[in-house]
Amino acid sequence: MKKASMLIMILMLMIATYSLTNVSVQAAENIEVEAESAIIVDAKTGKILFEKQSDLKLPPASMTKMMTEYLVLEAIKEGKINWDTTTQISDYAYWLSADPSFSGIGLIQDKNYTVRQLYEGMAIISDNATTVALAELVAGSEGEFVKMMNEKAVEMGLQEYKFVNSTGLSNLDLGENYPEGTEPNADNLLSARSAALLAYHLIQDYPEALEHSSMLRSELDGRELLNLNWMLPWEDNNFTQYAYEGMDGLKTGHTDEAGYCFTGTAKQGERRLITVVMKADSKASRFVQTKKLMEYGFSQFETAELFPSGFQLEQESVLPVSKGKEEQVEIATAEALETMIKTGEQEQYSISYQIDQDKLAEDGSLKAPIKSGEKVGEAILQYAGDVNYGYIGGKDSDQRVDLVTTSAVEKSNWFMLSLGAIGDFFSGIFSTVVDFFKGLFS
Repeated sequence: MKKASMLIMILMLMIATYSLTNVSVQAAENIEVEAESAIIVDAKTGKILFEKQSDLKLPPASMTKMMTEYLVLEAIKEGKINWDTTTQISDYAYWLSADPSFSGIGLIQDKNYTVRQLYEGMAIISDNATTVALAELVAGSEGEFVKMMNEKAVEMGLQEYKFVNSTGLSNLDLGENYPEGTEPNADNLLSARSAALLAYHLIQDYPEALEHSSMLRSELDGRELLNLNWMLPWEDNNFTQYAYEGMDGLKTGHTDEAGYCFTGTAKQGERRLITVVMKADSKASRFVQTKKLMEYGFSQFETAELFPSGFQLEQESVLPVSKGKEEQVEIATAEALETMIKTGEQEQYSISYQIDQDKLAEDGSLKAPIKSGEKVGEAILQYAGDVNYGYIGGKDSDQRVDLVTTSAVEKSNWFMLSLGAIGDFFSGIFSTVVDFFKGLFS
């Protein structure tokens, strides 16, 4: 009886343990995100780790300013302006700044403001007037700046977007001040996927944007600017409960039409994630939902080196060489293939070779001479699992590295080539004679 009771208890414990494990896995696989749309993206590769209606076009509110930030930083890089360049506030920007319904901070006309001051007002507290002032400085007018925004969206590969002003406000709210060339009742539109791709380019091309988006506070005209991102490492206010490890950006947004939005980014170790939530129902909720996404991405995925530098596929490790001192040459990957993968899925990945056809002769061989380390193609990462992990920007995969030769092959000299040609000639005659007599006596 005692043994039977013990067996029953062990069995029940095993069932309970299995059930708890299974529930936690199911919970991780099905994150309940309380927002209209959402996405998680690996900031290094652009790989989509999770999405919910990520192609749905919605008003992004002040997340629009990520494009304004990009174009301002681009203008600085190109030398058109610098951080100390000064400008004054136009009547339009002053009108925005004086209106409390636009969260105006009360800028002063006939005063010089530096690009740095205006950028911090835009990036830290999401001020609209400083944003317009920067747009006018870079392009001459907000209407011309909007053209630049849409052109850059095409260049970046954004798929679902429409920019009608630099701030993210509705043109309807701007009244007669809506940018020339746009519709008076139009809204900016972005999908979560396009917002993530915009953030991806901003971080990749101008990582200094994170230095500003991570600033807890600044000052302008004697007024303290407090960052609207509650997930930063606050220590002295009511936001500490929302703080998240590694969070350093990127952009909040809110209008009546957009609801509450947030494009977040955090780095833990060598991994960085980008998340977007759109149309959450409160200021706090957008950060709570972002935390869910971040925790899922960091806990369920890991960066793994799947194939080392110098890796060779069996049966495909050599290529034939024509007119060389050697008849073949070995090929291998020039660097390691690394990506963010779902934990435990290493075996689902393989690679395939794509040889550059321009490097091959008509018979499919490489033509000597060949340098050591010469690129002859690419090794492309392949995934055989059940989940369709896409990539923002419409890419099928950006996980590819160069295939290179591991040694040099010199071109054979004219004498050896001549001997080879003579040998081939007599070999051909011999084969023909052999075939003739085979046919004669068969």
